[in-house]
Amino acid sequence: MIPRTTVICLGLAQLISWGTSYYLIGGFGEAIAADLGVSRDLAYGGFSLALLVMGLSSPLVGRLIDRHGGRAVMNIGALLNAAGCVMLALCHGVALYFAAWVCLGLAMRLTLYDAAFAALARLGGVAARRAMSQITLPGGLASTVFWPFGHLIAEHAGWRGAVLAYAACALLTIPLHLSIPHGRHDAQAAVGSPLPRPLARTARQRALAGALYAAIVMGTNFLNAAMSAHMIAILAGLGLAAAAAVWVATLRGIGQSSARLLEVLFGGRLHPLSLNLVACGTLPFAFVAGLFSGEAGIAALVFAFVYGAANGIVTITRGTLPLMLFDPGSYGALVGRLLVPGFIVSAAAPLAYAAVIGRFGELGALWLSLASAVLVAGAAVWLAVAFRSGTARDT
Repeated sequence: MIPRTTVICLGLAQLISWGTSYYLIGGFGEAIAADLGVSRDLAYGGFSLALLVMGLSSPLVGRLIDRHGGRAVMNIGALLNAAGCVMLALCHGVALYFAAWVCLGLAMRLTLYDAAFAALARLGGVAARRAMSQITLPGGLASTVFWPFGHLIAEHAGWRGAVLAYAACALLTIPLHLSIPHGRHDAQAAVGSPLPRPLARTARQRALAGALYAAIVMGTNFLNAAMSAHMIAILAGLGLAAAAAVWVATLRGIGQSSARLLEVLFGGRLHPLSLNLVACGTLPFAFVAGLFSGEAGIAALVFAFVYGAANGIVTITRGTLPLMLFDPGSYGALVGRLLVPGFIVSAAAPLAYAAVIGRFGELGALWLSLASAVLVAGAAVWLAVAFRSGTARDT
């Protein structure tokens, strides 16, 4: 049993950690580029470097959490998050700028959902599914809280002052991470009922499940990195005023948390395979609405909200699918390896979208997003069909 206090504290820590690291570039990317006198590509290249560091460190971080638990690992990440923000606020050249993003990249892998999911899986095994869903509720509001918060501080103290405030916020997650117990689910399973058999039982099934899971993660991470870095710029480029673009983009966070609340309340009736299929199947419709954002304000609202809702559920199933498909006992190490391609591909997203926007405009970026979303939906259909025998009941 995972303590309720741990779930609440981890949820708050996720809100702060996402807002002060992953969503930082989306709020300050343009201001950073202008202040440092560098191109947009170079400015967003820092975020790409951070995502690459996340990918390269992913297997090691997964093994560390399996071995030592989430408390120490995630608190090291909190310190690195604060240090990276301070470095970023103090930088006036490219070298320190990229060093800050290396620090933030490692911090993100140590503190964000994948680390928290591994920590919960270590504590609860298959029973961690509900806790995984619950910690994403406040986490989904990170952009909704920190984009306007950062924008407000930047108006009075500049982007550097805002990033220093982010560093202080990152340190607040340390006492929250201390709520994570030291135990692990293996000891509980020894006196309880046997663990359910994973859906992928043979070597061939594990290979197929791993490949499709990795493909879904690659596609959704690619889109998430692109939208985190460029959603505000895309909306502004389509004709929205700068302030309006910021507030419309915050609907993404509201959509994420609204969908996650519905999942917590009613999602237990759906197998993660079915839930993943619904979420991935919704992604293309969000970008279809996005194509009309420059012509109708309601389309921009639908784009931000529906994308957030679909992405919010996909984030949950990214954590819960491996509990059903594979042996939960090695969750951290196994998922750490499967996430590597997703992080590496997502590292290209900010730069790729900056290049596409520069050459083909904001609509070109949305067409690329639509094509990527269709591929993700196809992989989700394949995964659901291949393991449909496991969808009859929720294990």
